Amino acid sequence: MKRVLAMMAVMTMSMMAADFSGSWMLNLSKSQYGQFPAPEVMMRTVKMAGTQLTMSTYQKGAQGEVKSELKYTTDGKPSVNGANTGTARMEGENLIIESSREVQGAKLTQRDTWTLSADKKTLTVQSHIALPNGQFDVKQVFEKAPSLP
Repeated sequence: MKRVLAMMAVMTMSMMAADFSGSWMLNLSKSQYGQFPAPEVMMRTVKMAGTQLTMSTYQKGAQGEVKSELKYTTDGKPSVNGANTGTARMEGENLIIESSREVQGAKLTQRDTWTLSADKKTLTVQSHIALPNGQFDVKQVFEKAPSLP
């Protein structure tokens, strides 16, 4: 009986979705932007509660400072964030966000796969971006920022 209870506990834990909540700082040395300019700094705050996901991002780079806030539900239902439309859903321990928007008259589509490290201190976002004139991939590696008292 103890074995059955232990196996059920392990199965229950493995079925629980990953929680990406926290404050995250981009690690530029571990990230890969390819031919595109990387930001000088990027911070992201993620809040997950039930199926609600809120992501606030601040980045500073050659094109100035940009702040954004996106809201999704992780049940795959469509969400509209200004000119950006998309869906978010859990696939096992990964969060998948698929979105699209118009950029300078062209449709941009993006598929982000979020993965947490085993110690929950590193968030990796693999992005596949498609434009009419080509496709490219970006890898962003974020490290958990220390909690403020």
